[in-house]
Amino acid sequence: MGLFSKDSLQVIVFQSYGTNNHFYSRGRALEDEKINLKSSNFFKLILNSWKRFETDEIKNTALTITFSNNYKINTKTDNKGYFIVDEKIENLTNLTNNEDWLHFTVSYTNTNVGRAINNKNRFPGELLIPSNKVEFGVISDIDDTILHTGVVSKLKWRLLINTFFKSPEKRKALEGTSEFYSLLHLGKSGKNANPIFYVSHSPWNLYKYLEVFLKKNNFPKGAILLRTASNIFKKKSSAEKPQKQKEIVNILKTYPHLNFILIGDAGEKDADIYMEVVSNYPNRIKAIYLRSVKSSKRMNRIKNLIKNYTETSFLLVDSSKEAIKHAKENGFIRA
Repeated sequence: MGLFSKDSLQVIVFQSYGTNNHFYSRGRALEDEKINLKSSNFFKLILNSWKRFETDEIKNTALTITFSNNYKINTKTDNKGYFIVDEKIENLTNLTNNEDWLHFTVSYTNTNVGRAINNKNRFPGELLIPSNKVEFGVISDIDDTILHTGVVSKLKWRLLINTFFKSPEKRKALEGTSEFYSLLHLGKSGKNANPIFYVSHSPWNLYKYLEVFLKKNNFPKGAILLRTASNIFKKKSSAEKPQKQKEIVNILKTYPHLNFILIGDAGEKDADIYMEVVSNYPNRIKAIYLRSVKSSKRMNRIKNLIKNYTETSFLLVDSSKEAIKHAKENGFIRA
């Protein structure tokens, strides 16, 4: 291939969630920029970060989703390369594994799209469909909740350094978080598969980055829910809810008979969002765990906010050990 030849094509399928009769999947068709997520070379990290956000999307292109029983769905990407499939399909749990994941593949419907296609035109997708046996679900923030990002740093400089100049292989999880989430996933019986939902304000451009980080640090596999980069800079009305809150509400509506544990940090608006969710969905939230941050101003605000709060168990913790202790005492995890 010459210097100015086009890259081969790929489809990145985002880990999503559904039900026995509701298939909901999304992803993005892009040129494959060959981003090496394991590289720690400074200049390659800069190049990788540039490639991650300067995407070459495959617009208005037909895709085919194929299940293990050979059932097929046709869809199409939009003008930014994204696709969303929202279909009513019966008996999807018959196709899930013992961890409640439904596996499928996405392919380019027209194989003559003008250039090479990776993976022989079979791109794996996964959908989380919690069984009726799970005890509860867990909805967790990512930034400064399980991953050091520096969201509360002055001018966000730590956030920029961590995101653009560190590989996901080198990023460390907050101490004890992987153990805590694994215990919640296994539940009180120690043998469960309680569903985990990772919700972040980060753009979908960081999806593969975060997926590698979660796997490298041994977090339970879960749905990863981000947002489009254009929405980050879009001006919102005062009445419009944050995307993170919309995702949480959608999860609660998808599983009306399932209660949840919410986990976040004291750095941004997690406390406000979670408290409003509890108010709007009474008796659905078993507990809220909020991780402390190194900002006395933000910490004082949260402490005042929850000082007389009684609607659900709300714990402001300095370490995962505190959260694990509380979860054991309340029967969420194995003692």
